[in-house]
Amino acid sequence: MKLTLSLSFVILVVAVAAQQTEWGQCGGIGWTGATTCVSGTTCVTQNDYYAQCLPGTASVSSSSRSSSLASSTSSAPSQPTAPATNANYWFSFGDSYTQTDFDYTSTLPAPGNPLGNPPFPGYTAVGGTNWIDEITVKYNKSLILTYNYAYGGATIDASLVAPYESTVLSMTDQVNEFLNSVATKPASTPWTSADSLFSFWIGINDIGNSYYLGGDRAAFSDTLLDAYFALVEKVVAVGARNFLFINVPPVDRSPMMTAQGTAATSLEASVIAGYNSKLAQRAAALTTNHTDAKTWLWDSNTAFSIVLDDPTAYGFIDNTSYGNTGDFWGNNYHPSSAAQELWAQDVAAVLTNTIW
Repeated sequence: MKLTLSLSFVILVVAVAAQQTEWGQCGGIGWTGATTCVSGTTCVTQNDYYAQCLPGTASVSSSSRSSSLASSTSSAPSQPTAPATNANYWFSFGDSYTQTDFDYTSTLPAPGNPLGNPPFPGYTAVGGTNWIDEITVKYNKSLILTYNYAYGGATIDASLVAPYESTVLSMTDQVNEFLNSVATKPASTPWTSADSLFSFWIGINDIGNSYYLGGDRAAFSDTLLDAYFALVEKVVAVGARNFLFINVPPVDRSPMMTAQGTAATSLEASVIAGYNSKLAQRAAALTTNHTDAKTWLWDSNTAFSIVLDDPTAYGFIDNTSYGNTGDFWGNNYHPSSAAQELWAQDVAAVLTNTIW
């Protein structure tokens, strides 16, 4: 199996098309693309940040759910009136680099509201959009309904590496949420092995919370990945066959870490490199064990490094500032929405000619 890596970081200046395609974004705060839709579709506003070209002319009501964490409910899932049988389904697991604050017991993704709850752009670590937002509504070539179980602060399994708070949902918890809800392919979410993608971006907090503990860190990376791929096997068992794996970026270069000095950053970088190498091997082995499975790997570590090594070439002021317009870092540990757009473009390139 050949793992596809895309390192084609080019800031694209795209001419505004005369009309947006079906399912494409056609409006919202900050949107600079096409605002009219191709024949047979209508631009329907879902919220201040997002409008989408939907088939037909019937209006679709906007979701009233707030993007505030405090608004989370435990009500039964909201059922789309007509299941989107022509959709592609994305089931995502991870941490704050991916989170949008999706609650699987609330409004589910549906045409016109592809993230479900909160509506686009959701709640992200630095405000604004992140990479999964952008691919779902901007770099999509079909209708994508995204079930983003990622949770800020997550580790693979809290029994191996404790998160910063006991209430954080680990990736084990996230996969269990999926298994206990839409894994059975209910009428509300009629996904199939062919039209679904399962993505995993995890390990940042596992390493960040343990790299300094001593002992055999390589062996511990194997322990982490044993737990990781046991979860992958659980989703394989219910029909998952298309997988996107994302490795750990160079968070050792984040402002939070560089403030701790070179001894800390060098040690963390070494542990990250070992973990990423093992992750690539595990991803490759998955298709050996399951010959009908397909895997893609996005090398976030190299992607981040390319931009951090030459930030001005990508429109950033430098590689250390954070929190302001023009900064690569949105805060002292997370990339800004501008950087997230680069990641979206690159991941979309990796996924070209897949189920999308």
